[in-house]
Amino acid sequence: MIRSVVRGFGAALPKRVMTNRDMEDVVDTSDEWIVQRTGIRQRYIAGDGETTSSLGEAAARAALDRAGLTPADIDLIICATSTPDNTFPATAVNIQNRLGMSHGFAFDVQAVCTGFVYAVTTADAYIRGGLAKRVLVIGAETFSRILDWNDRTTCVLFGDGAGAIVLEAAEGEGTTADRGVLTAHLRSDGSHKDKLYVDGGPSTTGTVGKLRMEGREVFKYAVGMITDVIQAAFDATGTTADDLDWLVPHQANRRIIDGSAKKLHISPEKVVITVDLHGNTSAASIPLALATAAGDGRIKDGDLVMLEAMGGGFTWGAALLRW
Repeated sequence: MIRSVVRGFGAALPKRVMTNRDMEDVVDTSDEWIVQRTGIRQRYIAGDGETTSSLGEAAARAALDRAGLTPADIDLIICATSTPDNTFPATAVNIQNRLGMSHGFAFDVQAVCTGFVYAVTTADAYIRGGLAKRVLVIGAETFSRILDWNDRTTCVLFGDGAGAIVLEAAEGEGTTADRGVLTAHLRSDGSHKDKLYVDGGPSTTGTVGKLRMEGREVFKYAVGMITDVIQAAFDATGTTADDLDWLVPHQANRRIIDGSAKKLHISPEKVVITVDLHGNTSAASIPLALATAAGDGRIKDGDLVMLEAMGGGFTWGAALLRW
């Protein structure tokens, strides 16, 4: 059978680092408060000339270089983002143009923090369906542009950045020993919209709007939703937490990550944590974490890796792959 195998990975971050100490000069907060409740110590903030597409392009080029490929080898670009350059065209099309591509096709996926898992699942479907051989899957965000910098409950949480992987069609035996995406499980429930949303949009206010969140409500649902899809992935493949080499979660909050791993009996040593370095970068957080852990040698060829996320909507999902 056809599997979607990771050929390369890459990441890109803005130049400016904003620490918790820096945040104390912006709103009434403290480094101790932020670390205790979220695990975040710093985040990166996009400056002039740094956009979702420029960060996405840089991450994509890094992934292509590591894969030993060029833009000419790519059939499809999928960009997961909630902070596009423009209402339209898709940021993926802007990245396609920045890469010098005029072939293939490109589109965005919008599932907020779960966007990268949705994008990987979509790319896998295109590859297995024979519509693409190689796909650039990008998560890129500039959430700093939609934050209310007077709201200390939200502005301390988010950062900017981008990550990317190249998925390529390869022959597999149809077992869990295959490299590539083994299974994926996606969910959404729009009844929770008001718990995490942006209060603007083209068809409602005609403005971009600002991020609004009921943090306690999101936290209340997060662990249960995350464990639901991870368990579904284990059940679909006949694997367990003991078989897993790495859990690469959405980097929203250290307490949510720890709670989910504990509920699933996943050892803390198997969990990739980058929330302290990047904050919550929404759809970019999983590929940034992947690039960090694969780049430093933790994630190796043949490792069994679980990706999971939950985001506004609510959306949530998990994908299990062999690196």
